[in-house]
Amino acid sequence: MRRSAPTTFATKGDAEGWLATRRAEITGDEWRPPTKVAPLLFAEYAATWLERRDLKPKTRHEYAALLRLRLLPTFGHVPLKAITSDMVEGWHFDQGKAAPTATARAYGLLRTLLGDAVLSRKIPYNPVHIRGAGNVKREREPLPATLPELAVMVEATPERFRLMVLLAAWCALRFGEVTELRRSDVDMTRGVVRVRRGVTRTPGEVHVGDPKSDAGSRDVAIPPHLLPVVRAHLAASITGGRDGLLFPAADRVSHLAESSMTDWWYPARKAAGRDDLTFHGLRHTGATLAAATGATLAELMARLGHSTQGAALRYQHATADRDTEIARLLSGMVEQAS
Repeated sequence: MRRSAPTTFATKGDAEGWLATRRAEITGDEWRPPTKVAPLLFAEYAATWLERRDLKPKTRHEYAALLRLRLLPTFGHVPLKAITSDMVEGWHFDQGKAAPTATARAYGLLRTLLGDAVLSRKIPYNPVHIRGAGNVKREREPLPATLPELAVMVEATPERFRLMVLLAAWCALRFGEVTELRRSDVDMTRGVVRVRRGVTRTPGEVHVGDPKSDAGSRDVAIPPHLLPVVRAHLAASITGGRDGLLFPAADRVSHLAESSMTDWWYPARKAAGRDDLTFHGLRHTGATLAAATGATLAELMARLGHSTQGAALRYQHATADRDTEIARLLSGMVEQAS
């Protein structure tokens, strides 16, 4: 079978030199006929990337959904090396504005995938570089609950879940953190709750693992006025001994699902006139209260379990807004005196 050289040669001597080298390789049984390798498709690369990535179960599920619903329909059949900036821009335009958060996450995943492909030298450069496409304008969060509103919500909550509402607010705990708390996580001697795990869900499965980030593993001081409530809750019947969940589902063993929690949370927030407040809004309330004490950025990050400054800064901004209101009231005092 005849084989062609990979390129043409400037001179006959160059061609004869190349041919002599190939003959020497054949004589030494070192030459192998070139094989045609099929181009690596985006779908193949993405599947391998996702399989080898060390991800939490919920994140893996979310990435798989973004690939299936957002990225593979456009890029799945395309060779990795054939994806261009124009293709990426066209895909982003076609996503429209109906689901900006999902689009931003899909864009971020695509950028990460192809960025890793550059690092592994599968493609020469990353074609994903639309300015601002990975960001989504944060919706204005509901105002934090006031102390009177919080008191009404607690009173309207079933007794065995009242401490759950109080800890979510005063200790700024995430839903997945507070629903994984066990008796052994409460240290009444030191007056702290130890956050060491969190619970997440994917369809049909419950996952207990490390907190959201390394900073999420933390001891959170319980405000002293809550300690009597904590003691009373611990004195109540909690099955499972030291490993018993503080706030289990109706069977007293399983983790409380967010869908079940809304059965009593929605009426409780309605009683306080705060239909806009999500359960996560209690964490926002606690963070704002902590910032109002004058806590430093580092102290807020430690209490909230944040690994970056951005989120904690939002609550310091909330305190600055309150300071503006205080200044306005001070001026009002002068006007009343004159």
